Amino acid sequence: MTPRPDSLLGQLGARNLRWQLTANRLWLIMLFVEPLAQSDPGWRWLWPTVLSIPVYLYLYWQSYADASRRQVWYCAGMVVLGFIVCPFNGVALGYTISGCVWFAAQPSWRRWLVFVGMASLPAVAVAMRLDTPWWLMLLLLAITLLSGLGQHLRMANLRKDVALRLSQDEVRRLATLAERERIGRDLHDLLGHTLSLVTLKSELARKLALADPPRAQREMEEVERVSRHALAEVRAAVTGMRRSDLNAELVSARLMLEASGVAFTAESPETLVLPPEMEAPLALVLREAVTNIHRHARATTTNVRIIVTTEGFEMRISDNGRGGLAAHGNGVSGMRERVRALGGALTIASPAGRGTSVEVKVPLAAMPRAATAPTPAVAVADQVRDAA
Repeated sequence: MTPRPDSLLGQLGARNLRWQLTANRLWLIMLFVEPLAQSDPGWRWLWPTVLSIPVYLYLYWQSYADASRRQVWYCAGMVVLGFIVCPFNGVALGYTISGCVWFAAQPSWRRWLVFVGMASLPAVAVAMRLDTPWWLMLLLLAITLLSGLGQHLRMANLRKDVALRLSQDEVRRLATLAERERIGRDLHDLLGHTLSLVTLKSELARKLALADPPRAQREMEEVERVSRHALAEVRAAVTGMRRSDLNAELVSARLMLEASGVAFTAESPETLVLPPEMEAPLALVLREAVTNIHRHARATTTNVRIIVTTEGFEMRISDNGRGGLAAHGNGVSGMRERVRALGGALTIASPAGRGTSVEVKVPLAAMPRAATAPTPAVAVADQVRDAA
């Protein structure tokens, strides 16, 4: 009973279909309510109805859990089951309607209409045999078409959402891969030149160890200095690969919120350049705020505004959700500690039912200065020139 990867559940996920899987089985109660509500129901209908329910549930589950290409057979089984049980219990015609509606989950609406048309032919024959009023059959046909159309549109939207999430994951993966390749190239260039320099000076020191010990010692001191410089450069490169930045977080926030149906707008300077030791904590604050909006706010719009002036840095994240954000939750406490470590302040306004606004201010005096250091290429070129 485990869903196959190429089934509706495997492609769209149980989370998206959980409500539908439960709600669309509640009508089975009417199989017993309607006959028992009659003045003289008798019991001729009972055993065919009871025996048909597990068969229907199996076909219903398999239409979602088995391969999509076999869904037509399970839906056809529901249709036939309805025709068999309908003479004993008129409500069992719901099996036939269910089979027609479930088949609308197929990507092709033309195949669905052909399926409904083919099911309508024996349905007319059964209706004539049971003397069913024509107006009732037309009403059931209209219900089937409208329900199937709603099913088809909902499944189409779910497929688009799943495709969007997959494309977003692929964008993130490719961006991460590109950044790692860039870091790998930088490390290769840096360590290739530096290790060549270390090798050259080590050979020179070995040759001078007996002939000129003082110069050999100087060469080894130079090797130590170059090695320490290379180590610092490697650490800086790895730190650059790990750290977050605000521009990337804004893109990630847009992808996350718009995939959840939340309109996202951002206002920020065209060139947003901050020291890494300041930008990384602020990016984490933005990430935590957006995550809270995605999980708890139930908002429809979100706005992020970033301002960098001569007086300092300001960031405001606001939404129109339900508000009532706890000012001392674990996530909020972590945001507040990060901003406080930068010498800034974080304020939250979250009245119930009126959205939430998170404002971050870091004064210019608290903004750390970015350290300046020679680029790897320049540093290595200087060392090679000295060795020569």
